[in-house]
Amino acid sequence: MTTTFFAARRRGLLLAGALAAGALLAPAAQAQAWPTRPVKLIVPFSAGSGTDILARILAEQLTRSTGQAFVVDNRQGADGILGTEQVVKATPDGYTLAVIPSSPIAMNPALYKLPFDPIKDLIPVANIASVGCVLGVQPELPINNVAELVAYAKANPGKLNYAAGSTFTHLAGEMFKHISGTNLQAIPYKGTAPQVTAMLGKEVEVIFDPFLGVQHIKAGKIRPLAVTSSRRSSVFPDLPTLQEAGLKDYQVETWIGVFAPVGTPKAIVDQLHREVNRIFATPEARAKLADLSYDPLPDTQEQFAKRIVADTARWAKTVKDANFQVSK
Repeated sequence: MTTTFFAARRRGLLLAGALAAGALLAPAAQAQAWPTRPVKLIVPFSAGSGTDILARILAEQLTRSTGQAFVVDNRQGADGILGTEQVVKATPDGYTLAVIPSSPIAMNPALYKLPFDPIKDLIPVANIASVGCVLGVQPELPINNVAELVAYAKANPGKLNYAAGSTFTHLAGEMFKHISGTNLQAIPYKGTAPQVTAMLGKEVEVIFDPFLGVQHIKAGKIRPLAVTSSRRSSVFPDLPTLQEAGLKDYQVETWIGVFAPVGTPKAIVDQLHREVNRIFATPEARAKLADLSYDPLPDTQEQFAKRIVADTARWAKTVKDANFQVSK
C-alpha cells in the first residue's frame, strides 16, 4: 500500500512538472508560430524617405530570417497621421506593423487633434536609429561657435534668418530661440532639401539641417556649430551638442521605430524586438545607417516607451512656448 501511494505521488509530481513546463514553453511556441503568412509594414511617409529606406532594410532582412514576406506599404498624408491611424485600427495579430519616425508619435499630439492616442493605442516594439540636425551658419559671418551665434543674434535682433523647410526644422529653430533668448526670423521652404539650397544661395544665414547638406558642410559652404541631438553624431564627432555648448535644455532629434497595435501578443512583440535589434547590429545594416547619417539607437522596450513620453512632453512645451501653429 505504501509502495502504491508513493508511486502514485511520483506520477502526480511528474505530471505537474510536465504541465508547468508546457506553460513555460507556450509563449515560445506562440512566438515560433509567427509569422505564417505575409506581414504588412506600414510607413506613413512616401517612398524614398529615410523612414521608408529603413523599413525596406528591415523588411528584406525579416523576410530572409522568417521565410515569410514582409511588405512595405507607404500610406503618406497629413504629416503621418493617415498611415499611423491605419496601424492603430489594424487587427492586433502581428500581421500589420509600422515603421514610424518620432514626428507622428511625439510631435503631432501638440499640433493636431488626433483621432487616436499614440501612447495608448500603439506598442513601441523597437527603436532603430536617431538623427538630429546640424546647426550651421554662413561661413562669412563672424560666428565660430554657439556662444558667438547667441551673442551676434542678441546684438542684431531680428536680422538673422533661418530656413524652416519642415515642421521639424521650424520647431528646432523655435526651441533655439526660446532657450537662447534670441530673435531669429523663420523663412518657410517647401521641404528640407530646398532649405539647404536656400542656405547655399545665401537666402538665409542659419540652418537646422537634418544631415542633407553633409557634403556642403564638409566642403566649407556651411559652417557647422553644433548638433541638436542629445549625443554627438558619428558623422561629425568633433561637433558638440547644443547641450554641451551651453543650452542645457535643448534637444531636437528624430528617431525611427517599429510599432504594433495595442493588443498584439507579447510573444510576437518580444520576438520582433529581438529580431530588429539583431538586424541593425549587423555590419551591413550599420553601414546603411551611416550612409543615411543615422546613429543606431537600440533602446530596450522600456527605454523606448520612456523616450516617447519625454519627447511628447518636450514638443508640447516647445509648441506652447512658441505659440506655434501649423500652416494651413
